[in-house]
This record gives sequence, structure tokens and C-alpha cells, in this order.
Amino acid sequence: MMQLPPLSLYVHIPWCEQKCPYCDFNSHGRKGPIPQQQYIDALLEDLEGDLDGAGGRQLHSIFIGGGTPSLIDSDQIARLLEGIQSRIGFAPDTEITMEANPGTLEAGRFEGYRHAGVNRLSIGVQSFQPQKLIQLGRIHDDNQAHAAIEAAANAGFERINIDLMHGLPQQSTEDALFDLRQAIAHNTVHLSWYQLTIEPNTQFASRPPTLPDEEVQWQIFEQGRQLLLDAGYQQYEISAWAKPGYRCDHNLNYWRFGDYLGIGCGAHGKLSQPGENRIVRTTKIRHPKGYLDPKRSYLDTETGVVNDDMALEYYMNRLRLMEPMPLAELSQRTPLTQAQVAGTLSEAERKGLIAIDGQQMQLTPLGHRYLNELLGMFLPE
Repeated sequence: MMQLPPLSLYVHIPWCEQKCPYCDFNSHGRKGPIPQQQYIDALLEDLEGDLDGAGGRQLHSIFIGGGTPSLIDSDQIARLLEGIQSRIGFAPDTEITMEANPGTLEAGRFEGYRHAGVNRLSIGVQSFQPQKLIQLGRIHDDNQAHAAIEAAANAGFERINIDLMHGLPQQSTEDALFDLRQAIAHNTVHLSWYQLTIEPNTQFASRPPTLPDEEVQWQIFEQGRQLLLDAGYQQYEISAWAKPGYRCDHNLNYWRFGDYLGIGCGAHGKLSQPGENRIVRTTKIRHPKGYLDPKRSYLDTETGVVNDDMALEYYMNRLRLMEPMPLAELSQRTPLTQAQVAGTLSEAERKGLIAIDGQQMQLTPLGHRYLNELLGMFLPE
């Protein structure tokens, strides 16, 4: 029977110093001062309009992403978090993550964010090699990247994530492993290590760079995986590695098909409605000018997930995780029953893509390698 899962909150800050050529997120290069107070006011008003969807739940986690949230002053982040807590409340030990870019940070800001209530920082390094950073359109250099990580630790942050890409233009296996070794040397508790992909409607899509071939990509992944394991990290999601006890609660809630409110320009939300046996997805107005227009609603679209797409949506998220999956969770998190997917799961098990043990299932190594083929089995006919 469908139930209310844990609830998270995503807060989108849309401004960047400049748009990176690989980025397909809803971000906008700033052309002047950011209207910080006006935007924080709008975020809190946006949240008030979404409170009915919370269903009385407190927040399990908060993620302030972008864009570049570290362009926002710490006193405004404090006002934002105080306003959120007064409207919806935090569960015990609520994880509060904020993204930060090395090129927009001064060391003193970290302490301000920590005192504001942020308890986890995600630092967008991407590479520790100057030439690769230039190719990626990043505004920081390798020295600033190292300094930002050290400043975060000195400010008292225990939970620090480093975002790092591999498969960069003209990148060799040794180049990729150099970046990974640099990140590991900081001994942060979490690494997001993911492959660069060329997304539509980006500068890289219109002028594609030369990326490593499939054989090099595989060498990077296999050798990098061993480096991370040897350094004490555990892979718990396709691109997420953590020291024991430091997995990201917010992302786990996404991948376990939990609920989340989304506030801010272009933010997405997903909410379960057990009484109506359905799931609703929301998006907010994308452009800051429209979002801040007092004559417009913050809500852009609200659509129900149709049952024909439900299995694919659920497994597309759930199968990113390395942990075993309770078979009963499908009917707890969606309007579907286990019987509706039993045939597909049996076929996937016959092909060696998943293993079913009692009331749990898990991807096999073959399933990880051919995940897209497995997900295709859940496409509506």
C-alpha cells in the first residue's frame, strides 16, 4: 500500500559568475548585483505555497544547489534556513548541504555558512589540472581548489564532498587518476566522481570536444574504482563514494524514490498523494525575472506521473544504488503492485542483470554494466 516517504527540500540558486560549456542546469551568468534579499523572500513565499504537499512531515534533508549558492551572503543563507525551519520544521539531525565553487569563495565565508546552519559542503572542483579547468570553463585554478577544501575543513565542516569529473576532453587515464589522487589526499568523507557527458543545449553540444574513447573510459573507471576502494571509500551509488557513515542523505532520498519539495527558479518537486494513489511532479518558473515577478505564480507546471511510466521512473532512480532493494518498497512508494512487474523482474533475473534473494533484489555486476538495457525492459509497450 502506498505510503508517505521521507521528505526533503531542494532550494535552487540560479546565478553563476559565468555559464560553463558543459552545464545544462538552470543557471544564469549574473550581469550585476544579485537581488539577494528579494530572492530569499521569494523562496520563503514559494515554500509557503507548497506546505500542503508536506503532509505534516518534517524535513529529512535540505540541499541548496545551483547555479552557485556560494554567491549568496551567509546572513541571507541564515535567514533562509531560519525561515524554512519556522514554516515546516526539521527532523532530528537534518542534513543541510550547500554547493560551493572555489572561484567564488573567501575563506571567511565558510564559517558564516556553518554558523547559518549548513552542516555539509559540496565543493565543485571538477579537476585539479589548470588546463582541464580552462577547457571546462571553470573560473578557479588548482590552487584555489585545494585552498577551498582546506578552508572548509578549518571552518569546522566535517562533512565535505568534492565534485570531480572524469572523461574530460583529451584526458588520458593517468590524467584522470592524478585528479582522483589529489582529491583522495584531502581525505574528505565523500567524493562525487562522475563522467562528463555532452548534454543538449550546451556549448559543448554545439562544438563537441574530443572525449576519451570507450576503452580509455573503462580503464579510468576500473583503475579509479580500485584507488577509491583502497583509500577506504565505499561506492553506494553510480557516481557517489563515501567513507563509512557519511553517505549523502539527500541524494539517498532521491534514489529511494522519496519525496521532495523544490523551491526557486526551475526547481523540481516530487510529492506522493497516497489518498489519491498517485504521484505529482512540479516545476517552478525558470527565469529569475519571471520568478521574481509578483504578478506571476511560482508554479510553472504540475503533472501526475502516469502509471505506464511509473515502473521506469521508480527503477531509474532505485537502481542507481548499490544496496539491496526491498521488493515490497515498490508498492509502498508507488501506486503499482509487485505483481505488475513480476514478469519483467523474472526476465531480468534470467538474463543475469539482477539477483533476487527472498524479499530483496540487487543489481549484478552485469546489470551495472548494462543498466540502460535493464531500464529499457520497464518501458511501456
